[in-house]
Amino acid sequence: MKRSNFFLPTLKENPVDAKVASHRLMLRSGMVRQSSAGIYSWLPLGLMVLKNIESIVREEQDKISQQILMPTIQDAKIWKNSGRYSDYGKEMLKILDRNKKELIYGPTNEELVTEIFSNNVLSYKDVPMCLYHIQWKFRDEIRPRFGVMRGREFLMKDAYSFDLNEDDAIHAYNKMFINYLNIFKKMGLKAIPVKADTGPIGGDLSHEFVILAETGESKIFCDSNIFKQSIDNIDYEDKSLVSKIVKHWTSFYSSTQETLDENLYHSLVSSNNRIQKNAIEVGHLFYFGTKYSEPLNASVVNEDGNKIFVKMGSYGIGISRLIAAIIEVFHDEKGICWPESVAPFKVGIVNLRQNEKNCSDISQNIYEKLCSTGVAVLYDDRNEGAGSKLADMDLIGIPWQIRIGPKSLKNNCVELKQRNKNDEVEINISNIVNEVRKKIVKQ
Repeated sequence: MKRSNFFLPTLKENPVDAKVASHRLMLRSGMVRQSSAGIYSWLPLGLMVLKNIESIVREEQDKISQQILMPTIQDAKIWKNSGRYSDYGKEMLKILDRNKKELIYGPTNEELVTEIFSNNVLSYKDVPMCLYHIQWKFRDEIRPRFGVMRGREFLMKDAYSFDLNEDDAIHAYNKMFINYLNIFKKMGLKAIPVKADTGPIGGDLSHEFVILAETGESKIFCDSNIFKQSIDNIDYEDKSLVSKIVKHWTSFYSSTQETLDENLYHSLVSSNNRIQKNAIEVGHLFYFGTKYSEPLNASVVNEDGNKIFVKMGSYGIGISRLIAAIIEVFHDEKGICWPESVAPFKVGIVNLRQNEKNCSDISQNIYEKLCSTGVAVLYDDRNEGAGSKLADMDLIGIPWQIRIGPKSLKNNCVELKQRNKNDEVEINISNIVNEVRKKIVKQ
């Protein structure tokens, strides 16, 4: 993509109403614009990152579940049947259509997906089942703030598992636990699983996944050894192995401020390994048994011919919120430093002298070659000063920059710079495309 053709309304100054780094940088880099309180329009750069995060989530979720798409508007009747219509609170947006039918803008989808299961699955042979979708949600936050970190409208991946018994249901929960660790790892994040309150979703087993960041709204107390753990590709159907991995991860002490047992924390974690930092929630798991299946009649006939209510769990990842969380972790004084896996472009080309034919010809040639090999490139071909172009490229955070100017061209070279490092290296023009592709693959 050429910068001259790309809708990217960057800002030089920090917006006065943006209180955290991610909000400031998302506005300054032209990713989003506010429509109303807690509601944002996603511009091309922001949408590209959103789609990249979706792609990572979808790739991992497809290994253990099937994708569907449910509507944003739901019938209030199913929420009344579950008992949550009046319990959910003022965060739920309630609507009357022209026929006075009561509807809601879905804050979550436990009721609707349970109704889908109830109306379409009758036999135990069709279970276990896990369904997920990626859809916009609305929760009328009393005080929307921090940009998309705590907005009213947000993009979410939510999944729902259906099982015949508790043992299978816990296995589904454990699979999602591991799946989430892999999702966040692919985004360059070190996620910490923390035992959590079930809140309005309900149930008696829940974990939230958090990442450390100064602007986090909750404080986390954990063992630093948790960051040394890793997961390789596993067989998700191996119950014993899956359970063993989850037990290992949850053996490290981690707690929020609200559930902290200070004596236990100090007895289990040595002083050298104690971490007490702010954190941002990026995912949540719930197991709630028959909380929804019983009132919504989600049952199957088992092998013995008996009707049983399926055991359920739900699993959420805030995709739009993740963008802000990633920026909070990966930024500096110049702007965003995207991990390559979620970056809108892998390479940015900066033509430092647009009016010099040699610079423009070589810039165009490198751009075309990289594009032809499938590399996502943003070429800043504007007739602007070098300082302005470099500042914009640092602001939007593209992982690799190729800088093309008269000084390096005298040596038949161009400069290659990694966004999160301060040093530039000169690469021969004839080798630059191969060198960049090797570095991207290596990442």
